[in-house]
Amino acid sequence: MISAIKRFFNTFLLIDLLKGMAVTGRHLFARKITIQYPDERTPQSPRFRGLHAQRRYANGEERCIACKLCEAVCPAMAITIESAQRADGSRRTTRYDIDLTKCIFCGFCEEACPVDAIVETRIFEYHGERRVDLYYTKAMLLAVGDRHEAQIAADRAADAKYR
Repeated sequence: MISAIKRFFNTFLLIDLLKGMAVTGRHLFARKITIQYPDERTPQSPRFRGLHAQRRYANGEERCIACKLCEAVCPAMAITIESAQRADGSRRTTRYDIDLTKCIFCGFCEEACPVDAIVETRIFEYHGERRVDLYYTKAMLLAVGDRHEAQIAADRAADAKYR
């Protein structure tokens, strides 16, 4: 009986509406935290997962040993690898493609790679005007890795103690 009376007065006096208005009033004059995007940048974590890149060793040789673990672990099946035996007996990729329209940027390929050949960079400002523009080949991935190797190495060093 008492709960029914209490519920009636809460409904009649619009208590829930007043509580909502109090929340609005508290935040109405608070300092705004809007970021003016192209001029201001938000800080990024070293673990940010953006555009893919392939890395090289210091001597210029590509790191990928064509183990195909990244292709096997990719849940979206966005990675395609073909490999061939080299004259010295080692195996390297002849084709390494990532379809970024399929990729879900989960980072599994990066975690599966035993030699840190494929990494996800902090680059999030890329686009394609056509679907084919988001189909990254081995040469394109190596170019991204060469361009941003300093940032990639710094991010890997910052994250090393957590691996």
